[in-house]
Amino acid sequence: MATATTLRAAFKPSPYLIGSAVLFVLAFVYAIYLEVTLGHVAFNTTNYGVFWGFPIVAYDYFLLTSTGLALVASLPLAVGIRSWDPVAKRCVWLAIAALVGGVAILFLELPHPLRALWATPINLQTASPLFWKILCVGAYTIVLALLAYAFGAGRGPAEVPRILAVVLGLLALAITLIAGSVYGMLVFRPFWFGSELPVVFLIESFMGGIAFFIFFTYAVHGFVADNLSENTRRLLAGPLGIAAATAVFLHLLFVLTRTVTGLWSYGEGMEVWRYTIAQPLYWLALIGGGLVPLVVFALPSLRAQPWLQMIGAFLVALGLLASRYEFMINGQLVPPFKGSWAPPLLEYAPSQLEWVLLFVGIFLANTIYAALESWSSTRER
Repeated sequence: MATATTLRAAFKPSPYLIGSAVLFVLAFVYAIYLEVTLGHVAFNTTNYGVFWGFPIVAYDYFLLTSTGLALVASLPLAVGIRSWDPVAKRCVWLAIAALVGGVAILFLELPHPLRALWATPINLQTASPLFWKILCVGAYTIVLALLAYAFGAGRGPAEVPRILAVVLGLLALAITLIAGSVYGMLVFRPFWFGSELPVVFLIESFMGGIAFFIFFTYAVHGFVADNLSENTRRLLAGPLGIAAATAVFLHLLFVLTRTVTGLWSYGEGMEVWRYTIAQPLYWLALIGGGLVPLVVFALPSLRAQPWLQMIGAFLVALGLLASRYEFMINGQLVPPFKGSWAPPLLEYAPSQLEWVLLFVGIFLANTIYAALESWSSTRER
């Protein structure tokens, strides 16, 4: 009893936690107000072809970032690469935070979110990738919670049950590959269709996981490099930075080769590529979220600079969100099986509510992460 009282007294919420929580509450209340007063019409999706809007983009972005963080954590926890031990716990905290933030966005977008929790598994639509994705996400959530409990009990990366880490890595891998298959299997969406998408999603997930770890490692230390341990600084300037450069390079190859193929193709539905390259978002994601971070992480002299590491990681995170938006939305701008009634391309822009839901997810994820960091610090005292 005395121990519990001491721990509760020692817990002091950081300004980061308080600020994130306040912003989350404000965004959440405003989102609920818009949903109650406007109804589902507040979302700018249509029955003509744009069925998945910005909230689904944000949900997938957070979910795949979470699995990427879990894959990064699996290197020391499951594979046993001890030099990567400094990333393990923080990657687990961030994976939990990103998962909660993404699922919250999805739940606020669905008209009946609780129905989806039980109806999807018992309907047994085993031919659908979404069926397996939801089952894997449920198991993934449980394993993340068990790992969080192990870390909370004071265990180090080498002391965490290896079986949990192996299962976590396998589930993260499965979710990422299945998420790519959700799009890659859709023959009637030529912009999406392709057997390479699961592998591409895996690369981008790993890339996002590294970027989030780098940025939030600095964030939780007040963006002061001297506050980081020597092992962490050495890892960021060495193996982790090289891994980030490799993932960004492979992502850029995917974007450029898809662009060339899409522009060359004369098949129906591929005309959206001409629209895509005419948008500033495409070039901002390609250059700002790809080429610039690639230079930063690929050159040892730049990679060793903490402030460039932060900027590079932040640009990667933003670039991935822009690329995910472009990929998902542009893939729906040509209506499937279109007739003479359909315009050349559909139009879509996120509504006010859809933007607010993005910030709900961001602030909630930051609140969860800040709370876990504060709780972890308390347990270690």
